[in-house]
Amino acid sequence: MRIARLAAFATVFAALVGFAGPTIAAEPENTMVITLKDGDVTVALRPDLAPKHVEQIKALVREGAYDNVAFHRVIDGFMAQTGDVQYGDMNDGYDSNRAGMGGSERPDLPAEFSKEHFVRGVVGMARAQDPNSANSQFFIMFAPAPSLDGQYTIVGEVESGMEHVDAIKKGSPSANGAVSEPDRMIKVRIAADGK
Repeated sequence: MRIARLAAFATVFAALVGFAGPTIAAEPENTMVITLKDGDVTVALRPDLAPKHVEQIKALVREGAYDNVAFHRVIDGFMAQTGDVQYGDMNDGYDSNRAGMGGSERPDLPAEFSKEHFVRGVVGMARAQDPNSANSQFFIMFAPAPSLDGQYTIVGEVESGMEHVDAIKKGSPSANGAVSEPDRMIKVRIAADGK
């Protein structure tokens, strides 16, 4: 009985602070682990919401495409964006002037919008003006942003390590969050694949 009350309190508290926490526990095949400078961030991918996007993310992870890719746009109180495998690689051709403009060699994806909400810890796909232009870039929410609901594809949610996301170097407000000497995803893996 006491555990049930604590769980209910935790749910209410999480809703009040804008972070639903791990509402699902993803199986290892749909768990993405991002190693940052301060530790690991575990993301429950949501193929139930966006099967094509999740499939593409997992393929890019398994290719090693996300390793050493910069968080090129980080807006305090909003989100941290990464995943530009074309111009965002910190070891091979990072271009601070073009980071955020590229994708992967894979095709762009049709939108998979859902009725889920962009709250703290949600992972969404970045795109251009065309709703069907998401490719490899994604962002992690620092705070709720209802204006994104139904406009961007949600692909997952942070299960643990949100404190490490909070510690990502922030960008310049005057430059729309562009980051000089950005932090990076050191290593990204799917939990089912082991270390």
